[in-house]
Amino acid sequence: MPSDVRRFVPLFVLLMLGFAVPAASQDGPQTFAWSNSTEFAFVTASGNASSTTIGLTATLEGEGPVRSFKLEVGGIRANSEFVDRVATGTGQDDFVLSETVREETSAERYFSRARFDRDLGESRLFLFAGAGWERDTFAGFDNRYSFVAGIGDVLLDTERTRLEGNIGGTYTIQQDVEPTPDRDEGFGGVRAEVEFFRDLTATADFESTVIGDGNLADTEDLRLDWVSSVSVSLTDGLALKTSYRMLFDNQPALVGVPLFDAGNNPLDQEVLVSKEQFDNFVTVSLVISL
Repeated sequence: MPSDVRRFVPLFVLLMLGFAVPAASQDGPQTFAWSNSTEFAFVTASGNASSTTIGLTATLEGEGPVRSFKLEVGGIRANSEFVDRVATGTGQDDFVLSETVREETSAERYFSRARFDRDLGESRLFLFAGAGWERDTFAGFDNRYSFVAGIGDVLLDTERTRLEGNIGGTYTIQQDVEPTPDRDEGFGGVRAEVEFFRDLTATADFESTVIGDGNLADTEDLRLDWVSSVSVSLTDGLALKTSYRMLFDNQPALVGVPLFDAGNNPLDQEVLVSKEQFDNFVTVSLVISL
């Protein structure tokens, strides 16, 4: 674990304990109603093109009188098969075909995150604290640790619609595959989030979340995470969910690219270029709730 993380974790744990320790004079005995759900997505193709994509997300939630807890763990991995063909012989009517199959990982992303919320009295305001970890080598980073704490407000809460927003201070540690020269791994920042939920019908609902992360040491370092989904209940514990996710990084990680001269001869040297700013994901998954 990086030294920056080791220094920050004890402070964060104390903050989380401050949220979690019951205040009996205000809240009385604390009981949580627990629930969990698992999303599973699987896509495969074969024939002239072969690929397999697997996605899995597990969510554990606890709801109390004035507190709530949420833990999410998941990932997505896509593998593709490529066939290299070589023909040996004298012509179209006289040859032997040789095939070599190679498999490559074309997408891979893993994450885990936890969050604790606590209501502030009779108002709609709440305090929250959270922590998370991500790995996406295709986006250019091996590890991204993030810690956040702040305040939020339930802007709208009706029988069918809920809208809330929050803002907080963050501390992020990002370890890139190709470290950016003169860029610190750890930095403080600010995060703003808006969550919207709407019951469309008795069996379908819509949910959308937008998160913006800014780096206080470098205002050009801005990240956005937007997720929207529609879920349709098939049975009491089974639903079909279609999601779209867009990730934006204004200063994406760097990747090493081999350098060639004007005659296309390798120079045994690499140059660093930026990854793409946008990543997009469309997922159709089966959700099992208990």
